Amino acid sequence: MLRPFACWLLCLCPLVVSAADPIVAPNAQLEELWNEGEFTEGVAARADGLIFFSDIAIGGMKPGRIMTFDPATKTTSVFVADSGQSNGIFFTPEGKLLAACGAVKGHRAVCEFSPKGEMSVVAGKFNGKVFNSPNDLAVHPKGWVYFSDPRYVGSEPLELDLMSVYRINPDGSVVRATNNISKPNGVIISPDGKTLYVAETDNGATGLEPEGTKPKPPRFTLNSFPIADDGSLGEKTVIVNFGDEMGIDGMTVDTTGRVYAAIRKESRHGIAVYSPQGEEVAFIKTEPLPTNCTFGTGKEANVLYITAGEGLYRIATTAKGYHP
Repeated sequence: MLRPFACWLLCLCPLVVSAADPIVAPNAQLEELWNEGEFTEGVAARADGLIFFSDIAIGGMKPGRIMTFDPATKTTSVFVADSGQSNGIFFTPEGKLLAACGAVKGHRAVCEFSPKGEMSVVAGKFNGKVFNSPNDLAVHPKGWVYFSDPRYVGSEPLELDLMSVYRINPDGSVVRATNNISKPNGVIISPDGKTLYVAETDNGATGLEPEGTKPKPPRFTLNSFPIADDGSLGEKTVIVNFGDEMGIDGMTVDTTGRVYAAIRKESRHGIAVYSPQGEEVAFIKTEPLPTNCTFGTGKEANVLYITAGEGLYRIATTAKGYHP
């Protein structure tokens, strides 16, 4: 049974977006919907309009959970009290809820949660070895599930040789989709199904280095990969290079193919909107560091939901979100 949380925090956040941004609705403000979490992530919209998002437990002192926000009643509730440290979540075209569950006492697997919140593992190993810490995922209309497997935190031993993007095929088999992203984070698929966007968010550390170890040089980029008819990926194209300052976490797309990316730069953080070629066309500032975003469904297809800091936010746009 869902347990409603207090919704008195529903308020207008004084984070006004420039009216010059053509994608943001006139006079739109970023609205705070809920702010009682530990570290919110992985927001996803179900076909009926209900918004789901992860609340990751910092340090593994708790199991992490999946929350829901109901736009009709403006209430936030617990959907799953033990998510196994779910991070990115995504609905399949059939309405199944998939989650990339990470480390720090988490499942370290891609899991499925039933409408009643019951969990089952979809993919937990590659070549007999446990994943590093599945972070984000996206579902192709043909049924392929692409997910990233980096490691940022966690004391669990690393079994795999690389941090990679993987593809789960409809028959359940798992293949390594690419190994030329040093540390993949957010992933999203273009509306035409022909491009996979991958955020390379390499901070140079895994959390397992001995104290005093000098981290590797960081690498923060946004990349595009053509998707072939069999689901394999073509050559990588770097479309945005952030240099040595923190880049992208999670992403979503609108129906025109523009990419909405959660930028975690200390100097300028918020949701950046990019053309498919990597040109920035709008920027939505957030006060907390953002982690992910998605559009609503139905009457809220133009509303962008954002996870940031400990909470959930939304803002009206002139765009329409894409869901496979």
